[in-house]
Amino acid sequence: MNITLLAIGKTDDRALQELIDHYQQRLSHYVNMELVIIPDIKHAKNRSEAQQKQLEGQEIVKRLQASDQLILLDEKGKSYSSVQFSSFLQKKMNSGLKNLVFVIGGPYGFSDEVYSRAQGKLSLSAMTFSHQMIRLFFVEQLYRGFTILRNEPYHHH
Repeated sequence: MNITLLAIGKTDDRALQELIDHYQQRLSHYVNMELVIIPDIKHAKNRSEAQQKQLEGQEIVKRLQASDQLILLDEKGKSYSSVQFSSFLQKKMNSGLKNLVFVIGGPYGFSDEVYSRAQGKLSLSAMTFSHQMIRLFFVEQLYRGFTILRNEPYHHH
């Protein structure tokens, strides 16, 4: 199974990007995981929230294959403990799924088109974090999930 994380806009904070890269490198020992950055919408300041969501949604959907399973990182999504999340990943791998796609939306959330295409929603926290921080938290939790599945000690650090 491949895992793709789609995110809108690049990370400007170098220290944060280094941490994301660090966990992506560690993750590469367990799973093929790709972080795909969708460029920020041009002239966003001149567009309404609805227009931005719609344009971002089009960019998200056009990067999906029909067989991809799409999970939105959404504050209204299902919350998991790290152990429960590792079980979720194991079930997806056992199902024979080829590509599991997670997506972090833009500042205003997701378009209706993206919500209708998604097979699930996942919440990392009831708190609100910057989109850049969510990338780091998600990649770290993916790594933690795979170490749990392999019974490796990282989870207890």
